[in-house]
Amino acid sequence: MNCPVCGTYLPDGALFCSACGSNLSAGAGVSGAPPAGAGAGIHIDADGRGSGRGYNFEILHGSAFALAVVQLQAEQSIQAEAGAMVSMSGHVELNSQMKGGLAGALKRAVGGETAFISTFTARGGKGEVTLAPSTPGDIAAIEMSNQIFYVQSSSYLAGDTSLTIDTRWGGAKSFFGGEGLFVLQVQGTGLLLVSSFGAIHRKKLGYGEKYVVDTGHLVAWEGHMPYNLRKAAASGWFRSLLSGEGIVAEFTGPGEILIQTRNLAAFAGVMKPFFPSQSSSGGVNLGKIFGE
Repeated sequence: MNCPVCGTYLPDGALFCSACGSNLSAGAGVSGAPPAGAGAGIHIDADGRGSGRGYNFEILHGSAFALAVVQLQAEQSIQAEAGAMVSMSGHVELNSQMKGGLAGALKRAVGGETAFISTFTARGGKGEVTLAPSTPGDIAAIEMSNQIFYVQSSSYLAGDTSLTIDTRWGGAKSFFGGEGLFVLQVQGTGLLLVSSFGAIHRKKLGYGEKYVVDTGHLVAWEGHMPYNLRKAAASGWFRSLLSGEGIVAEFTGPGEILIQTRNLAAFAGVMKPFFPSQSSSGGVNLGKIFGE
């Protein structure tokens, strides 16, 4: 059956939508077939090159410091997360606006995203825009075909202007999780660029197969896949915290998940001892950082 609110494919008898949290107990408006594009998989260009509606793109510099180069035809556009631009041609016009108006901007801000989205348009001729995430890592160019994907808010980089992007409730995560309460729902046909902290690992699940992912390592997944959020250790919160894990997402196949090999929150925790606290009067101990 499908969630009547967001279209997510759910197991029969589900009382709540695992994606948007809608109450399904009444069962109104729920159909028995998966939404369009369900099970089609995540199509990533193997060579990092492709084309869309009036543009060509290429992913350069490997999986550590990836850069997306987008070549726009005259009067064509691409949209990106605010702050993602590295460079652009002189005649490319940048327009930043609140996506979805004030209400949409508030939802994005509550979800841990920037309130604005940037649109790049080539005026009077062809133009080039280069984009990159704020952390070292990879960029995956996904070709969507009438599909729904859910993307961790920090992993959305850019996409075709025809794609519909909305902020959705990501589930009842506790404060132990630390990864926020919202995800992006991306729907439609066209190019979607997602980024990762570290490399991107692909995991494909068979029918009924269950798989558990630390929420800090999620990048994106197919929108029809049911999932639930729970503590990592079945024996309780204390053992979960001792293991270094808090909240995890348990997915049920069929479907595909994109996983990042590094966790930004964990990395920040490792680096924290090397930087002064607010009460410290000294500077950063570079000797300690470099082991001297």
